[in-house]
Amino acid sequence: MRIQRARSLLVAGLLFCISLPAQADLIVDVRVQLAQNSFSAAESELSAYKAQHGVTPEYLEALSWMARAYASTGQWDQATTYARDIGQDCERQLAAYKRKLEAEPHLPIALGAAYEVLSQSLAEKGQRTEAIRLLRSALTRYGNTSIRTRLQKNLNLLALAGQPAPPLQVTQYLGPKPPALASLKGSPVLLFFWAHWCVDCKAEIPIIASLRQEFAPAGLVVIGPTQLYGYAAQGADASPAQERAYIESVRQRYYASLQDMPVPLSKQNFDAYGASTTPTLVVLNRAGQVAMYHPGAISYEELRATLQKVVAR
Repeated sequence: MRIQRARSLLVAGLLFCISLPAQADLIVDVRVQLAQNSFSAAESELSAYKAQHGVTPEYLEALSWMARAYASTGQWDQATTYARDIGQDCERQLAAYKRKLEAEPHLPIALGAAYEVLSQSLAEKGQRTEAIRLLRSALTRYGNTSIRTRLQKNLNLLALAGQPAPPLQVTQYLGPKPPALASLKGSPVLLFFWAHWCVDCKAEIPIIASLRQEFAPAGLVVIGPTQLYGYAAQGADASPAQERAYIESVRQRYYASLQDMPVPLSKQNFDAYGASTTPTLVVLNRAGQVAMYHPGAISYEELRATLQKVVAR
C-alpha cells in the first residue's frame, strides 16, 4: 500500500502543469513528454542533449524524472538502472567540482530522486531491509543537506508505521498552544502537515474538518504543523516575521473551519516526519504509535477508514 501511494505521488508530479516558454528547457520538455506517456520522445530528448552538452546537472535532474516515471509504471529494472546512473554521476559532479550539494540547484533534486527510486525498487522486490539500510546510510551521509526531509519521507514510508510518533517541536506556534504528543496518549491524533502555498492542503481542509467533527466524541485531536519557507505571497522574499504574518492571514482566510487547530511552526517537525510533500497526514493510535503515514492528499473515504480503525482499538 505504501509503495502504491508513492507511485501515485510520482504520477501526480509528472502531471503537474507548467506554462511553457518559447524555448522550453530540457527539464520541462522531458516532464511534458512523460506526462503524455511519450517515454521514447523523452529519451530521445535526453540523448540529443547529452550528445551536445554532456552530463550536466540539468541533464541529471531531467533523467531523474525518467527514473520516477518508470517507477510509477512499475518498470523497476529500467527505473533502477537510471537511478544508479544518476547517483553515480551526481557523486562524480560533486567530487569533480569540490562543491557542496546545495551549491547547485539541480543535483539535490536528482540525487534525492535516485535514492527514492532505489529504495522503492528494493522494497517492491521484497528487499525491505536493504531499502531501509540504504536510506539510513544516505541519511548518515546527507542528513545535514536539503535532501534530508525527502530521505526521511521514504524511510518513514517503509518503517514508521507501528513505531512511536516522533515528538513535535512546539515552541513557536499559531492558534492555541499545541499539546505535547506524550500528553495525548489515550486519544487518537491526526497530524496535518501543510504549507501556506499548498493548493492540495486547502482542498484537504473540508475533509479534515468533517472527520474531526465526526470523531470528536471519540477524542480525536487534530494538530496542523507548518513551517517557514522564506517567502510569502507570489513567492516574494519575506522575513520570518513577515512570513509568519502571511501564514496567519492564509490560516484565517482558508482554514476557518480549523481555526482552533494548534499549528506548531517548525522546520524540525517536517524533518522528523519527512514531510517533503504537502499535505502529509499522519494518524496516531491511542498508544501514541503511527497507524498511518501518508504523503500527499488523501480521500475522505480512506482517511475515515483509518480513523475508524484507530478509534475502535
